[in-house]
Amino acid sequence: MSDLIWYGFLTPPAVLILLSLAGALLALRWRGFGVALVILSSAVLYLLATPLVASTLLHDVELGIPESAALSSAQAIVVLGAAVHLGNGASAPDTLGPLSLERVVYAAEAYRRLQLPVAVSGGRVYPAQTAEAVLMRAALDRDFGVPVAWSDDQSRTTYENAFYTARLVNPERIATVVVVTHAWHLPRALWAFERAGLHALPWPVPRDFVRLR
Repeated sequence: MSDLIWYGFLTPPAVLILLSLAGALLALRWRGFGVALVILSSAVLYLLATPLVASTLLHDVELGIPESAALSSAQAIVVLGAAVHLGNGASAPDTLGPLSLERVVYAAEAYRRLQLPVAVSGGRVYPAQTAEAVLMRAALDRDFGVPVAWSDDQSRTTYENAFYTARLVNPERIATVVVVTHAWHLPRALWAFERAGLHALPWPVPRDFVRLR
């Protein structure tokens, strides 16, 4: 739990917002230093939100699909949810958002290549929302004929994805998993799974999604 708290507060944008607030408080006593901290934190936050800087940073962190030999130790596939389009609860049900759909497609490709059991991970961001895991499981089964062995419908963050998935697969003595998510998300996801006690291998969805061959 302490790791989860630190993870939430020490990563952008939360850490930059906290620094801005700290600067505002410090300005009451040390005006120059406090104002400088607010300006610096706000400037970094703004730059991170601009397309050019964001695209450059994403390119630097993206990972490629490892060679088949590197995946030989994998015991399961884990696909992480991204977003859900909210329906009206009646005639228009909740559906997977574009990012989640892309991850489902690549999870199906990973299953076809590796023939490993699949776990889906993603809970509810909003109370009335259908859990991402429920929708991903249905899509994998209905549209791709991929069976889902484990379903985590509680997680709301990347760290929780890893934590709850580890709890599901640990009884099966699974220690190494292939994580399916977008390439720009993989460094954070792999870190979280390692912290949860699972050795994680990347299976990236490219930023510019293209139809699989």
